[in-house]
Amino acid sequence: MNLPNLLTLIRIFLVPLVVAALVQQNLRLQVGNKLLVANDFFAVTVFLAAALTDLLDGYLARRWKQVTTVGTLLDPVADKLLISAALISLVEIRLLPGWMVILIIGREFAVSGLRSIAAAEGYTIKAGELGKSKMMLQVVGVALLMLSIRWSDLRVFALAAMWAVVVMGLASAVDYFRKFWRKVDTSIKLRRRHELIVLERQKRRLQRAAAANRETASIRG
Repeated sequence: MNLPNLLTLIRIFLVPLVVAALVQQNLRLQVGNKLLVANDFFAVTVFLAAALTDLLDGYLARRWKQVTTVGTLLDPVADKLLISAALISLVEIRLLPGWMVILIIGREFAVSGLRSIAAAEGYTIKAGELGKSKMMLQVVGVALLMLSIRWSDLRVFALAAMWAVVVMGLASAVDYFRKFWRKVDTSIKLRRRHELIVLERQKRRLQRAAAANRETASIRG
C-alpha cells in the first residue's frame, strides 16, 4: 500500500462523513460545552479535503512513479462516490434540483461505461480539457452550495456553477462518444468482419473435406 493509494482510500472513507454532515442538520461537533464546528462548515471542510486528495494522489503517483492497477481502478470510483454522495445529499436537503443531479451522475456512468468498453478493446480514452475543467467547477459548485446553507446569497452563484457543470458535462460526454465511435466502433466492426471471413473460410474447408471424404468412399465402394 503506497501513499497515493492510501489517499484514495481515505477519500472513500470520507464520503460517509460528508453525507452525515449534510443530511443531519443538527449535527454539531463539541468538546464539553464548547462548540467547535457546525455541520455546514464540517461538511465543506471534509469535502474540500477529500477533493484535495484527488489532486494529491495523482500528482504523487506520477512524481514517485507509483502508478498501480489498484490505484488506477480505485481513483475514478472514489471520485464518483464523493461527488455522487455530495450531490444526492444536496438534493435531500433541497439545495439542488433532482433532475440536475440525475444528468450529472448519469453522464458519469455513461462515460465510465464507454471508457471500460474502450479499455477492453485495447484503447484508452483520455479525459479532455473540458472534462477536467468540469470536475474543478463541480467541486467549486458543490462547496458553494454547502456554504449556502449558512449564507443563502451564495446559492445564486452555486446554481450558476452547477448549470455550467451540466452544460460542460454534456459537451464532454458528446466528445467521449465521438472518440469512442471513431476508434472503438470501427475497430469492433473490422474485427467482427475478420471473424466472419475466418469462419467462412473454415466452413468452406470443412465442406471441401467432407466432399473429398464422400468421393473417396464412393471410389472404394
